[in-house]
Amino acid sequence: MSVNGIEVAKPFIAATVNVLSTMAGIQPQPGKPYVKKNNVAKGDVSAVIGITGHKNGSISVTFTKSCAIALVKGMLGDDIQDILQDTKDAVGEVTNMISGQARAGLAEMGMVFQGSTPSVIMGDGHTISHVTKSPIMAIPFLTNHGEFTVEFCFE
Repeated sequence: MSVNGIEVAKPFIAATVNVLSTMAGIQPQPGKPYVKKNNVAKGDVSAVIGITGHKNGSISVTFTKSCAIALVKGMLGDDIQDILQDTKDAVGEVTNMISGQARAGLAEMGMVFQGSTPSVIMGDGHTISHVTKSPIMAIPFLTNHGEFTVEFCFE
């Protein structure tokens, strides 16, 4: 992986740790970023945001089921009405916030992006369609409730 890839990963790591700890009281531990070779999600619930501007691309966050449920409980407490809908909403909202904070960090590096509304995909072994053919950078995170992965790619 290029040094550039590591530099670009930094705003995503900072945004992810900040958003999850603030919104859900979850302290994620980032793993080593890597280049992902396929489009199969590493979990059960994903939110994908298309980005435009400096380059076109996409950002996604995929949670395992146990981690997604911990996220919802962390955000809503016991006020869960509909676990499926609440999970979709929580994953979408958190991904939107990570995307916004990461884009602010990228803007400081001279890369200005706008983000779209997140699309949420659920299901075992679902795939994520990143809009570019460029390499997909993946950052694994570990929590006390399971794992999740942040991915991004730009053309």
